[in-house]
Amino acid sequence: MLAVVMRRFQQVDVFGDEPYFGNPLAVVLDAEGLDDAELQRFAQWTNLSETTFVLPTTNDDADYRVRIFTPNGELPFAGHPTLGTCHAWLRAGGRPSNSNHIVQECGAGLVRIRQTDDGLAFAAPALVRSGGVDPELISRIATMLRIDEAEIVDSQWVDNGPGWVAVLLRDAQAVLALQPGDVDIDLGVAGLYPEGSDIAVEVRSFFPVNGATVEDPVTGSLNASLAWWLLATRRLRAPYTASQGTMLGRRGRVHISHDDDGTIWVAGKTVTCIEGTVDI
Repeated sequence: MLAVVMRRFQQVDVFGDEPYFGNPLAVVLDAEGLDDAELQRFAQWTNLSETTFVLPTTNDDADYRVRIFTPNGELPFAGHPTLGTCHAWLRAGGRPSNSNHIVQECGAGLVRIRQTDDGLAFAAPALVRSGGVDPELISRIATMLRIDEAEIVDSQWVDNGPGWVAVLLRDAQAVLALQPGDVDIDLGVAGLYPEGSDIAVEVRSFFPVNGATVEDPVTGSLNASLAWWLLATRRLRAPYTASQGTMLGRRGRVHISHDDDGTIWVAGKTVTCIEGTVDI
């Protein structure tokens, strides 16, 4: 009989303004020795948008390494897994080598994370694809969202790893009113609130899973890439707060700020809701 190896585990709520109103993440803290098939099987079993596995670093500049899995495959980078994994690693006794920030190693490279008044924050990675969206795809997106093409105010590739393409609608209420059909791309939708509102922008994200359209409660990578676009086009000024998950009964809050050197930081609250061990 094989010996049972129990591994430390946390389920963390990320980007919620209080527990159970954000996006849950499963974190396995002692993943060394597991093969790809075991990682994928466990991620499929948790059935969360992402499950992460903490491993020893392969880069001397990193504090820990993480692999990020959806139920269907591995991602090089994602936002709420970055903050949730860092939270779990710190709670489990992780000690960063630098007092000013934590460095995470992932498929997209090294990601800096720091403590802020709005919770943990990661430095938004550069876009791997940007620029305009061709008219044919804009027409397809309008069909997916079940709206007239004229309701799309602007569009942009905002891909920082997962593959996001984004559209801007006339306002936040138009975003909340969406009842999309079949979505076959990673699609972000944003709409601004009136100037002076506590919340600057409403965000929704849709993507396909096993042929069905899924809406993500709160999406760090999308909010990071939207920030590059919305700040560059001067539609918003940092700092600002984005809302996401409203139509799913969540109260996701993503806090965007930037440094003088142009670094964009994406922050949110994190809290452990489940803690124990798992047998994988």
